[in-house]
Amino acid sequence: MLISCQNVSLGYEGHSVIRDVSFTVDPGDYLWVVGENGSGKTTLIKGILRLLNPFEGSIEFCDELKHGRIGYLSQLSAGKKDFPAGVLEIVLSGSLGGMGLRPFYLPKEKRSAEEAMQELGIENLSRKCYRELSSGQQRRVLLARALVSARIDTTPGNDDSGSSRRLLVLDEPAAGLDPLITVEVYELLERLNRETGITIIMVSHDLRAAAQYANRILHVEEGNVFFSGTAEYLQSPMGKKFVGQEYQ
Repeated sequence: MLISCQNVSLGYEGHSVIRDVSFTVDPGDYLWVVGENGSGKTTLIKGILRLLNPFEGSIEFCDELKHGRIGYLSQLSAGKKDFPAGVLEIVLSGSLGGMGLRPFYLPKEKRSAEEAMQELGIENLSRKCYRELSSGQQRRVLLARALVSARIDTTPGNDDSGSSRRLLVLDEPAAGLDPLITVEVYELLERLNRETGITIIMVSHDLRAAAQYANRILHVEEGNVFFSGTAEYLQSPMGKKFVGQEYQ
């Protein structure tokens, strides 16, 4: 078990946005958190990232996740798409959370960035300017940065960053992309999960894609929460209602 959420309620200024949520995340899972806009998906992710504390219930992490091994990719704004920096610089910045006050990158951090770019097929873009890339290439660069962040081990004295990759948390990583690039991003993430074993939690409103790629689904809808394996979800009343009959 990597994460266990038990009867969790989260929100802002005393007002609950999401209530009584229970689910677990195991190593190697590809969990999609789905639901309409405003249903509380992003609020739940803030709890997983420890940016919000639950009003009720608990979010427990395994020991390996207590030291910062979570890579995160937020929704992209127009400003982020025009960021004036080089590709290698952006990917390397995923290491910043584990550097403390040190003002320079170590060889292990440079090696981690190179490995992440190779995994995502963008090593040939390392000297390019980010804002000159296509939307699909930009998304790969930011995913590479998240992969680097997921490798960080902030335990004092631990230099084994290569073995510490554990979890990627993605908030609408295909938002704003055209359909062909969206499919490319989904297939890329599925391959990373399958071939490297990295655990992925992804927020999305794309229920049909979730049915195709996820092994577990957490559906949040108007205060109701359904968590199960994908096959069980598709046979449930909620799955049949929102996904339709083509997967039945």
